[in-house]
Amino acid sequence: MIKLGIIGAMETEVRLLLQHLEGTQVTQKAGSAFYEGKLEGLPVVVVQCGVGKVNAAICTQILIDCFGVTHVLNTGIAGSLCAQLDIGDFVVSQDAMYHDFDCTPFGYAPGQVPGMKEPIYAADDRLIAYAFSAAEAENPGHTRIGRVASGDQFVCRKDKKTRIIDMTGALCTEMEGAAIAHTATRNSVPFVILRAISDKADDSAEMDYPTFEDIAAHRCACVAMAVAKRFAEE
Repeated sequence: MIKLGIIGAMETEVRLLLQHLEGTQVTQKAGSAFYEGKLEGLPVVVVQCGVGKVNAAICTQILIDCFGVTHVLNTGIAGSLCAQLDIGDFVVSQDAMYHDFDCTPFGYAPGQVPGMKEPIYAADDRLIAYAFSAAEAENPGHTRIGRVASGDQFVCRKDKKTRIIDMTGALCTEMEGAAIAHTATRNSVPFVILRAISDKADDSAEMDYPTFEDIAAHRCACVAMAVAKRFAEE
C-alpha cells in the first residue's frame, strides 16, 4: 500500500495541501508538525521541514522511521539555471546533487559525499512520470525533467549561478532537494523532487522572488495533489 510523504520547506509550500487533507492527525517531532491523513483518497503525511539541507534530511528520516512512508515527494520553489525555464515553469527531478559539497582534494567528484558511490541521487521513474504528467496538465508545455542542485544558500548572483551550472549541469537550484534525495536513497525509498520556478537565480532574484513565491508554491502544491490522486486511483 502506498503511503506518500510530502515535504515542503516553507508554509506557502504546504498550505494548500493541508487545506485539502482529510482525517488529519498531527504529531510533533523534532520541532516540526507532521500532518497525517488522506489527500485525494491517498494516505499521506505532510510536513513543513524548514529551510535548508539539515532540516530537510531530519524530516525525511522521521517520515520513513516513524510514519512508514513508502514514497517521498518534495514540493517547492526554485531558482532557474536554464534560459528556457521561466518563472512559473516546472522542473521534475531526474536526479539531484549538492552544489556546495566539495571533497575534490581527496579525489572525490564535485558534490560527492564520501561513502556514497556517486555525487547524484536518482529519482524514481514512476514518480517522475506521474509528476511530469501532473505538471503538464497544470501548465502545458512548461515542464522539464532534469537535475536539481541544492545548497545552503539563496542564489542571487550571476557569478554564483554560472559556477553551479558549470559544476552540476542542473536545471534549477534550491536548498533542500538533494538532502531529501540523499536520505531517501540511503533508505531505499523512492522519491521525486518537484519545483516551480520562482526566480531566475541571478541579479533579479531578490526582486522576482517575493512577487512569485506564492504563485509558484501554489502551482507546485496543485501538482503534488494530482500525483496523490494518481496513486489513489491505481
